[in-house]
Amino acid sequence: MKMRMRSLDMFVLAAAAAAAVSLPLVTSSAEAAGRQVAVQIGNMRYGQIPSDLKVGDSIVWQNRDSVPHTVTARDKSFDLRLSPHQSAQLTLTKAGSIPFYCIFHAQMRGTLNVGK
Repeated sequence: MKMRMRSLDMFVLAAAAAAAVSLPLVTSSAEAAGRQVAVQIGNMRYGQIPSDLKVGDSIVWQNRDSVPHTVTARDKSFDLRLSPHQSAQLTLTKAGSIPFYCIFHAQMRGTLNVGK
């Protein structure tokens, strides 16, 4: 009987430890939300891309041109379509170097460098 109890205790401890490892870390909504930055598109170019982007940050893309543009990731992780004088928001969900381009204008391209 004592041996059975030890096995049961070990099973309960192992299950509790596994559950604790798989629980997500709790973060405040301010940390999870990140910051918001604006990037203007004008004169057939993307504006300055901030170099200190982090996962959770949002970019508001603002098309100031009189023609449509896109902000399309080469890895297909996002594809924003912007009519003239329209804005769209993109929240960054992964870290890394993410090349992007405009499907309408081959010369328009850039890279988002996103930290953790």
